[in-house]
Amino acid sequence: MVPFLDLKSQYAAIKPDVDKAVIDVLESGQYVLGPAVARFEAAFGAAYGIKHAIGCSSGTAALHLALLAAGIGRGDEVITTTMTFIATATAIDLVGATPVFADIEPDTALLDAGRIAAAITPRTKAIMPVHLYGQCADMGAIQRIADQHGLIVIEDAAQAHGAKLGDRFAGTMGRMSCFSFYPGKNLGAYGEGGLVATSDDALATRLRMLRDWGQDRKYNHVIKGLNYRMDGVQGAVLDIKMRHIEAWTEARRQVAAWYQEALGNTPGITLPVERAGRRHVWHVYGILVAPQQREAIMAGLTARGIGTNLHYPTPVHLQPCFAELGRGRGSFPLAEHHGAAELSLPMFPEMTRAQVDEVAKALREVMAEVTAKVPA
Repeated sequence: MVPFLDLKSQYAAIKPDVDKAVIDVLESGQYVLGPAVARFEAAFGAAYGIKHAIGCSSGTAALHLALLAAGIGRGDEVITTTMTFIATATAIDLVGATPVFADIEPDTALLDAGRIAAAITPRTKAIMPVHLYGQCADMGAIQRIADQHGLIVIEDAAQAHGAKLGDRFAGTMGRMSCFSFYPGKNLGAYGEGGLVATSDDALATRLRMLRDWGQDRKYNHVIKGLNYRMDGVQGAVLDIKMRHIEAWTEARRQVAAWYQEALGNTPGITLPVERAGRRHVWHVYGILVAPQQREAIMAGLTARGIGTNLHYPTPVHLQPCFAELGRGRGSFPLAEHHGAAELSLPMFPEMTRAQVDEVAKALREVMAEVTAKVPA
């Protein structure tokens, strides 16, 4: 038995420190923002070279806040990828702007920078690349395009805590960047949480007001804001976890290396790619299989006690809630194929080599069985 994700084992390893930190918050009576959140913000900023780290209530809230702070609204367009979680596009829609999609690189599933320029119109105000699965998009090329057209870049780094492009961390290359601390993320809270990062002092001031009802001080509402504050318990948990994130990241990278070795010659699957000069943090380890075989492969793995998942089977442009955009099937063929072919295998830092080998053995057996019944 190998679960897709094992949050309990991680909690067991840090339980004494987490329990004390949470109890300290409960005893303090400072349950919203407060010292615990401030400590986490400082630790996060110091770890990744971020001047302003502004905690908030979720990754979706972080995306919404960044767009609001940038002044993006009705009539504007934001270019992003259709191969992402729905929150990326929904946040754009929430400010009244329109998400404009571009297709992906076939080997990484990241936004293809070479397709961005063709999507730019006079209404384009920003580019929102997604560091999908834990690997940085081509930020050099994306920023050059943005500079040429006077656009703001907002990084969706929800899956990329600690990822690098060269010597720069994810979240330090755009005007703003957004992180999620949903429990299953590489740096996960014990509930919801998010963060917006920026080096711009004026934007940081605006973001802090926007997350707290637009206040610059109590009951003085300078701008129209929202209740997107991070709670103290989540700040305390994340502050403890910051002490371990680097070790967990290296453990994920080791698990990925084991997978690459164990699955390297398995017929019928395509392994994920880590581009040269990038540090992949492997939020997801996703292989590609023949779309017509995927359901049977998942069923075969489940029968052998192996957890699996899909990221993401239906690209955003094909989601019913975005049907009004008029981008039907065939609009972004690379993303559509990836969504139909991707299969996520178990990935968590506590995985052992024996567990990886168990997954690989089961997958090879299943592939042989399925291929005999369902030709690729």
